[in-house]
Amino acid sequence: MKQELSKAYNPTGIEEGRYAEWEKAGYFHVEAGDPRHPFSIVIPPPNVTGSLHMGHALDNTLQDVLIRYKRMDGACSLWIPGTDHAGIATQNVVERELAKEKITRQQLGRSKFIERVWQWKEQSGGRIVRQLRRLGASCDWKRERFTMDPGLSRAVRTVFVRLFDEGLIYRSKYLISWCPRCQTALSDLEVEHHDVDGQLTYFKYPLVSGVQITVATTRPETMLGDTAIAVHPDDKRYKKLVGQKVQHPFLPRTFPVIADSVVDPKFGTGAVKVTPAHDPNDYALGERHKLEFISIFESDATTNAETGPYKGLDRVAARKRVVSDLKSRGLFEKAEPHRHAVGHCQRCRTVIEPRISEQWFVKIAPLAKPAIDAVKKGDIKFVPEMWTKTYLEWMENIRDWCISRQLWWGHQIPVWYCDSCNEKSASVEDLTQCPKCMKKNLRQDPDVLDTWFSSALWPFSTLGWPDATPDLKKFYPTTVLVTGFDIIFFWVARMIMMGLKFTEKAPFQTVHIHALIRDQFGQKMSKSKGNVVDPLEIMDRYGTDAFRFALCAFAAQGRDIILSEKRIEGYRNFINKLWNAARFAMGNWDGQKIAESAPKPATLPDQWIRHRLNEVIAEVRRGLDEYRFNESAEILYQFTWHEFCDWYLEMAKIHLSDSAPKNVRSSTQESLFYVLDRMLRLLHPLIPFVTEEIWQQLPISRPTPSIMLAQYPRDDEFRAPDSSQEFETLREAIVALRAYRSASKLPSSQKLEVKLLVGNTAPGKRAGGDVIEKHQRYFELLGGIKTFDVVKKRPNAPWVSLVSENFQFYVLPERSTDSASEMARMEKERAKAAADVDFLTRRLADQAYRSKAPPQLVAKDEEKLKYARIRLERIDQFLTSTES
Repeated sequence: MKQELSKAYNPTGIEEGRYAEWEKAGYFHVEAGDPRHPFSIVIPPPNVTGSLHMGHALDNTLQDVLIRYKRMDGACSLWIPGTDHAGIATQNVVERELAKEKITRQQLGRSKFIERVWQWKEQSGGRIVRQLRRLGASCDWKRERFTMDPGLSRAVRTVFVRLFDEGLIYRSKYLISWCPRCQTALSDLEVEHHDVDGQLTYFKYPLVSGVQITVATTRPETMLGDTAIAVHPDDKRYKKLVGQKVQHPFLPRTFPVIADSVVDPKFGTGAVKVTPAHDPNDYALGERHKLEFISIFESDATTNAETGPYKGLDRVAARKRVVSDLKSRGLFEKAEPHRHAVGHCQRCRTVIEPRISEQWFVKIAPLAKPAIDAVKKGDIKFVPEMWTKTYLEWMENIRDWCISRQLWWGHQIPVWYCDSCNEKSASVEDLTQCPKCMKKNLRQDPDVLDTWFSSALWPFSTLGWPDATPDLKKFYPTTVLVTGFDIIFFWVARMIMMGLKFTEKAPFQTVHIHALIRDQFGQKMSKSKGNVVDPLEIMDRYGTDAFRFALCAFAAQGRDIILSEKRIEGYRNFINKLWNAARFAMGNWDGQKIAESAPKPATLPDQWIRHRLNEVIAEVRRGLDEYRFNESAEILYQFTWHEFCDWYLEMAKIHLSDSAPKNVRSSTQESLFYVLDRMLRLLHPLIPFVTEEIWQQLPISRPTPSIMLAQYPRDDEFRAPDSSQEFETLREAIVALRAYRSASKLPSSQKLEVKLLVGNTAPGKRAGGDVIEKHQRYFELLGGIKTFDVVKKRPNAPWVSLVSENFQFYVLPERSTDSASEMARMEKERAKAAADVDFLTRRLADQAYRSKAPPQLVAKDEEKLKYARIRLERIDQFLTSTES
């Protein structure tokens, strides 16, 4: 009885059902008591406000490939999922929801507002988690975590208190980046600098002595907070002015002219205004010269009482008013276009304001040193290796981390102030009375911690730390972290620092940094450009497997990914090709149960495909082990489509026909299903849905209920080098005939008359005539041959010569071909062969290519060059003999 798959693969009708089966069966879940060796990954927790974008899709596809691969390969594979509470982003979302009801969070009050955020989180915050399931992510959902879960919150407080007690967390006034829209401090990493078109305004400051000095600035409004003018100490233009007093033109204030070597004499006029409370460089100048720090803005970036008559203006209005007044007093000199970088809030894109504010900081240097050493010693490895330098350069110049945020949503800082004795106490548990004076006159610090503070603990807090849990013992340190380069400093570096500090172990062994996905024109995707591609739409259109395979195929180390929908469509065709190959196999099955064990291959195609299978297994494993996902994908693509489908199945048809001997037919069926089974297993981590659907219907004895639990293919040690060489020789001859047919535009139905000239086989190869005569049946079937002869002398016209690496053929054309036409065709063949030799010679002479390309690719190019030279030599011999 023959069993058939449906005519077409329908991903829409299969993916959701298969995923639900996997999750219900508990295939994604593991326990700490599992005796198998661990392989663990923590998901980079997406914002609870988020939805799946291309970066998420790539990031999580690569993680899922690794988890599925290692799960099948015998590891106790754990992938911990979860989401980040995303303080600023989530608070903004809920505030927008309240605005629709014409309510502010201030009107609602802190506790009621936090209740609303939790309600929103329960109702809408799981969208991205559902979308990850759609992608096929085989996370252990029973272990799903949220950065404000009770256990993770306890970990956050424990870390804070320990750092506080050691003096590594402190509170101080400092110049920080402030978002007037979000009304909170930002860390340096939460500020994005974009080049903008601005103006460099030149204006004069009057000195008390009666002279004037001209300064240039991009922010004339901040002159309301100036407390000095700085010049370079060697600038002869201003030497006599150093130490003199400047009279502010609009405010009753004077300040000095100072000299400092940080000033660039070539910028503007060489004299710069100094506003210590509103510029990082000026802040350092102010500290060195003990200047006055005058803050001129309120938290919403409107001018305050320090600006006198300018009070109550926003930044833009204050700038216009100041420039206007400078002009009216004859102090304005000129304004010229000036393009410069301006900091913006990463979340709301508002221009940030440098502002002196009292904030909480982590003293970072003591934490950074062990994190630097861990990478230098090789305890943590970056892949690609080039990111090591980026990490080290940043870590060696790191500044203290501002960890407080003026928000309501997040981990409230666990510090209490006693209004009776002014004691400041940090505690893991909520305090109800002062530990010093025992009075209950306490208030908790209103600020919350930076979102990245809690996510820095993610690899160990998700496993139960600070308790010594079985999960922590089994799965920590995690094995690999897969993430984008844009959060190396936000997240990766902080996890390394915190992991080493609190567990004395690096949180992961390897950090795989994947590239950025760009559009088909190489442009970075952004909403403003209108070139954002929605991965959910792509999956709807082409199926999840095709999308996943495309992401893997695009993911070359160190190169940005150019997203081409045409290629995704091509990989959908690949999925269909695999499905049709399985349909062919099922259609040629006699109904008997086929053993899962390796059969002994009897025919040339079976021996060749089994030999190639073992080579492919080694190559695919190497690619996945080295995080070269694109190479594994390419190898599997070529093997499945071009070797298994285009060659093996075509030759196997001879032995699967009803006229074939029963024992040969049976043996071919066993080999066919054995290779198909292994091929599906190799492909499963990349394309899980279609492989499961096919595998479930294969007539083989399955040791596991799902392909995702089946053993990942290993080398079964079958080798048939002689048969493989014969097959390649045979294939080479058939390819030459097909090339001639294509070039001559002959229909596939037209059979060819062929003569083979013997006696000129390439070195190290079996004589072509022997191979053809031994396997003539395959040659005639796949070459489309009507008559075939082996000759020792070149036949005369009208026979046309075809030169291959191991053969020289002669084909009788449909119509007579004159010698001039034949010579012209052979000259074209020579030009192509010469171009191949030139290209491959130059490529292999390039040491950069040899050092970066995988060894197997270099070896293939060397083989191609060898035979391109043989081909060129043969063509030259033919042309010489013809001319003579």
